[in-house]
Amino acid sequence: MAAETLGADSAALLFVYGSLMRGQPEHGRLAGCSWQGPGELAGLTLHDLGPFPMAVPSDDPLHRLHGELYRVNAGQLAALDRYEGAPRLYERQRRTLTDGRTAWVYVGRPRQVRHAPVLGDGRWLGRRDDRRL
Repeated sequence: MAAETLGADSAALLFVYGSLMRGQPEHGRLAGCSWQGPGELAGLTLHDLGPFPMAVPSDDPLHRLHGELYRVNAGQLAALDRYEGAPRLYERQRRTLTDGRTAWVYVGRPRQVRHAPVLGDGRWLGRRDDRRL
């Protein structure tokens, strides 16, 4: 949960799946964070809210969420909590990746996405306004 923190010298993995990914408008917020490669989480459904996506818990363990992993320290994680609006908008949760590693991820609540379209492949390609059709 967002209340959990890292020690000042600790580092952890953070899974991102939206506007913080490489090539997306908020990627600069990860400056100084070490890219660890692609990642995948099971049991989350991705919804397109227009300017950003939101993943919520799914009853279907086959749902997959695709994103990127970064190594972050306590200060970076605190700054990202503020940006993500945790715990008000998103809840930061520890989840196990499909490869067995554990990472933090920002997760929304089902009521927040009840009218938003599902991205069935679990990949966010950018803001709807920015996508070429």
